[in-house]
Amino acid sequence: MTADSAPRIETDWLTLPDLVEVLGEPLGRVRRLLDESHLIASRRQGPPKVPSVFIVDGKPLSSLRGTVIVLRDGGFSDDEAIDWLLTSEDSIGTAPIEALRAGRKREVRRVAQTLA
Repeated sequence: MTADSAPRIETDWLTLPDLVEVLGEPLGRVRRLLDESHLIASRRQGPPKVPSVFIVDGKPLSSLRGTVIVLRDGGFSDDEAIDWLLTSEDSIGTAPIEALRAGRKREVRRVAQTLA
């Protein structure tokens, strides 16, 4: 789904306790944000962790949810979706998460749909 040689953006990874602090929300609300696809976490290396680039101004990036849903509908696991979002995509010209942060959600979702 992603080329191993493609550049990947650097990001810190936030645990659930980190998210409670960064978002200023109780743990139950943080879990609900994950359950409702407002955030997506990797469980590859133990407890769930969310890339910090998914948070903007103390809130989940608003365009992330719809993009995650498109990727999941296309058969992506959470880890595959995170990898795709963080890895440079030739058809977008940057990593999809960077394009989302720049307000280019329509373009990112269009590319995500073609991957299904």
